Amino acid sequence: MNHTTEQKTRKQAVLHFTRHAVEMLISMVAGMIVLEPVWSFLWPGLAGNVTANALVMATNMSLGMALWMRIRRHGWASIAEMSAAMYVPYLLFLPFFWTDLISGSTLMTAGHVLMVPAMLAAMFRRRSEYGA
Repeated sequence: MNHTTEQKTRKQAVLHFTRHAVEMLISMVAGMIVLEPVWSFLWPGLAGNVTANALVMATNMSLGMALWMRIRRHGWASIAEMSAAMYVPYLLFLPFFWTDLISGSTLMTAGHVLMVPAMLAAMFRRRSEYGA
């Protein structure tokens, strides 16, 4: 393979990886938007329970992403890793919230912000799957 072909192949892999990441971010948001009203109806006091709200939000994002990943024919191991990436940021910060070292809004913000690098870490772990 010559240098130009290699560059083109690498560029295609990077574009595919990036597109895949954007698709998954969109599916996460879709999961939150679609499922939040269901949870609010089934659990009227959910918004007042920060711990439950954070975990339900991670669940909503995981379900949206898992559905999209199955449509894209990802295996269950990849889906489980990506779902873990949705929960781990919240699980890391919940003890700080429970001990009043951070506020509920800080927990939610940190969970959302750290979810993106956690998701990218899961994607880089299986680079060939997400870039091919």
